[in-house]
Amino acid sequence: MDGKGLFGEAPPPLAAASERDPAHDSSGHRARLRKRLLEGGIDALADHEVIEYLLMTAIPRKDVKPLARSLIQRFGSLAAVLNAPPDTLALHPGMGESSAAAMRIVAVATRRLARQQVREQPVLASWQALIDYLTIDMAHLTKERVRILYLNTRNMLILDDHVGDGSLDEAAIHPREVIRRALDVGAAALILVHNHPSGSPEPSRADIQVTHRIAEAGRLLGVTVHDHVIIGREGHVSLRARGLI
Repeated sequence: MDGKGLFGEAPPPLAAASERDPAHDSSGHRARLRKRLLEGGIDALADHEVIEYLLMTAIPRKDVKPLARSLIQRFGSLAAVLNAPPDTLALHPGMGESSAAAMRIVAVATRRLARQQVREQPVLASWQALIDYLTIDMAHLTKERVRILYLNTRNMLILDDHVGDGSLDEAAIHPREVIRRALDVGAAALILVHNHPSGSPEPSRADIQVTHRIAEAGRLLGVTVHDHVIIGREGHVSLRARGLI
């Protein structure tokens, strides 16, 4: 439970040096982990060690390696742990609000960094940055989410609009409303985005049909539909790259 006592967090009196500074524990494990993190590349730590290091900041006086391994085992991957709902993480044996927050802050920072990279340059000229951002933000969602990215005449992102949650059909997304919103915000183009919680990004017949209706509505009013991107844990699909737009 995050190392909290009955009345909150408080360090034990007369803590040993190894307890006050994890870098001086008997095995030197934490010091070695820190050294590998600071001096190594992106793969310097295994997935469970990344989780372990994050937990060390929230639970400083406990061996958290077993907890890190149990999180990877339960959720299946590093990404799944970091994207798990905080309340779900907090209820995992050995976890609590502080350790769940340590996981959450990485997910928040990663999303903000990816979003900033998308906003700083024309979307069509930085396509991989867009795919990275959408994958980070949507691939692990457990429900279907529909978003519209509205772009100006230079293809810069001016609005990332969360249209709603649920299957992509005309009950959830209305072509006229999508184009009306584009005109309201002064957009010249847009990109449709939604995710498939099943993991496979393969488009359904409904995905293609709704895309065609929105593209036709946009053509009549001078708003270009650049693409429809479907995100899943197994990758992504661009309907334009498939020749479906």
